[in-house]
Amino acid sequence: MLRAALLTLTVALVPACDARPGAPPAALVFAAASLTSAFEELAAAFEVAQPPARVELHFAGSASLVLQLREGAPADLFASADAANMQRALALGAAVGAPRDFAANRLVIVTPPGNPRGIAHLADLARDDLAVALCGPEVPAGRYARAALASAGVTLRPVSDEPSVKAVIAKLQLGEVDAGIVYVTDALAAGDSVHAVPLPAAQQVVARYPLVVLDGGVAHDTAAAFAEFVLSRRGQTILAAHGFAPP
Repeated sequence: MLRAALLTLTVALVPACDARPGAPPAALVFAAASLTSAFEELAAAFEVAQPPARVELHFAGSASLVLQLREGAPADLFASADAANMQRALALGAAVGAPRDFAANRLVIVTPPGNPRGIAHLADLARDDLAVALCGPEVPAGRYARAALASAGVTLRPVSDEPSVKAVIAKLQLGEVDAGIVYVTDALAAGDSVHAVPLPAAQQVVARYPLVVLDGGVAHDTAAAFAEFVLSRRGQTILAAHGFAPP
C-alpha cells in the first residue's frame, strides 16, 4: 500500500509540460518543509533573474522526501534539513557532485498567542497539564528537539509525533496542543498566530541545511543554476529575511 501510494505521488510530481513551444522543463526541487516560505520566494526571484528557467517546488519532511526519492521520484535537486537525510539520499547514488551547506536554523518553543500556559523553559514542557507536539524522531526537527530536551535534562512524552514542522504549527494553531518545538523560521513565518519562547544557548541545537543536484530529473542545468542562486548573495539575503542564519 505504501509503495503504491508513493509511486502514485511520484507520477503526480512529474513537472507539467509548459504550453509555450520550446520552453525548458521545470526543475523539480524537493525541499524540507521548514524551507517553504523561503524557497517560494527564492524560486520566484530566480525565475525573474534567469528566464526562461522555471522551478517546481515540493515540500515535505526530509525523511519523507528521501523515501520518495528511493521510490523513484524524478527530482532534480534535494534540500535537506540535516546531514543524516542528505547522506541517505546520497546512498541512492543519484547525486551530481557533492552536497553544500546553504543555511542554518535554530529551535524555539511555540505556544498560542499570549503564551496562556506561561511556558518559559524547556522544563515547563514536562508539566502534566500540558499537551506538547514534536516532530517524529525520524524528522530532523524532531531529532534536534529531543537533543535539546536531553541537554536540559527534560523527559517529555509528546501527545503526537508529527511528520513536519508545518504539522506541529498547524496542531498549535488549531488548538489541539499547548506547545511545540519548531525552528525559529517557522515561528517567524507563522506570525501573530503563535508566540515564540527562545531557548538558552546552552540548550540550543543548530540545524545545518545541505543541498545537492540529482540526476533523477530532466532539468539538471536549471537545478544547478538554482542551487548557485540559493548560495549567492541574493539568495542568502532572501534566506536571512526568513530567519535563516548563514551556513
